[in-house]
Amino acid sequence: MAEQRRKSHGSPVQVTQGEQPLATGAFRAGDLFQLLRDGRPWTRAQLAMATGLARSTVAGKVDTLLRSGLVVPVGDAQSSGGRPASRFAFEPQARTVLAADIGASHVRVALTDLNGGVLAEERAELPVAAGPEALLGYVVDSGKRLLAESHRPDNLAGVGIGLPGPVQHATGRPIKPPIMPGWDGFDVVGFVQGSLPAPVLVDNDVNIMALGERAGFWPDVDNLLFVKVATGIGSGVISSGRLQRGSDGTAGDLGHVRAARGEDTVCRCGNTGCLEAIASGDAVARSLAAQGLQAVTGADVVALAAHGNIAAIQALRQAGRDIGEVLATCVNLLNPSMIVIGGSMAAAGEHLMAGVREVVYRRSPPLATTNLRIVLSRAGDRAATMGASHLVCQHVLSPEGVETELASVAGVG
Repeated sequence: MAEQRRKSHGSPVQVTQGEQPLATGAFRAGDLFQLLRDGRPWTRAQLAMATGLARSTVAGKVDTLLRSGLVVPVGDAQSSGGRPASRFAFEPQARTVLAADIGASHVRVALTDLNGGVLAEERAELPVAAGPEALLGYVVDSGKRLLAESHRPDNLAGVGIGLPGPVQHATGRPIKPPIMPGWDGFDVVGFVQGSLPAPVLVDNDVNIMALGERAGFWPDVDNLLFVKVATGIGSGVISSGRLQRGSDGTAGDLGHVRAARGEDTVCRCGNTGCLEAIASGDAVARSLAAQGLQAVTGADVVALAAHGNIAAIQALRQAGRDIGEVLATCVNLLNPSMIVIGGSMAAAGEHLMAGVREVVYRRSPPLATTNLRIVLSRAGDRAATMGASHLVCQHVLSPEGVETELASVAGVG
């Protein structure tokens, strides 16, 4: 189906398949709904003008959307004479979405509307090593609680889940995740759908964080690299407005790129010299502990730096340089216009960022960095739940997703 874009209510939108106009019968209510997704109100006449469809055809499709609840009346438009024209708009609270962020040591579950607006959320400190049944069981139980408290338990549109390891996108199964014992090949979708009968979409947590950061704060940036620095290091790559997963779902795995300073440092993946082995939160904590400081996790490092500990500040600056060395190669290869640094170590702020910027701008050619911005995540620790919600919304509000919903409503009726 051709893409439909609306520039203004007064400008017709060309709806074509190749060079030929679409037949009226091929233009579905789900296609018409795409014009309404930004929430601005439309009249039937404006929709007819934008699509080139007959008003009677538009009226029938609008009535179908109204019955689903995805579109609601929003009042009357100004009229040049006669009865005011009715207006309609997308209703983001027609359905709810469960968004789950499973990290190395935590689980966060949020209930959102179809615009990603958070309605309620829960969080627990649970290690991913506890296994899929334990963590996904928490996601299911938490989701049920949040749905019950929302008084809309039957309005679930879908569930989005981010996992801290490689995921086969087509099946939602983790593939040989290095820090997730017991998760390899686990049927995440089937487990969750056994208790929550709705579409379940699963992806790598950094991919989902990239989606959330962009959707929430940088929607006009089409070439963005989101870098998570926490227990591990990874990145989500958005190029030409599309998330790039690669052929096997491992695109953006920066943590296991060799870093010059790593030399013979052994990484948990079994290789030596990986960036993650020298610049992740745990790695920096180990280096400080070897100097006699009380540091076990990345959070300890951030706390030491916040209290002015010089060794911690210097270690963070060096970690930033190491990360910047790998990112300079990414800048040369991908030419992003923005690099966003997130994850728990981003709480160190400019101590980490200074090192990243220092090396990226020094090692990358001027043309590649002329318009490059390197910034801290604005979404913070909610980037993954924002992205998980966005992943589901994009799925269920696509033309095909809306058609499926309308068929379900018609079947119930």
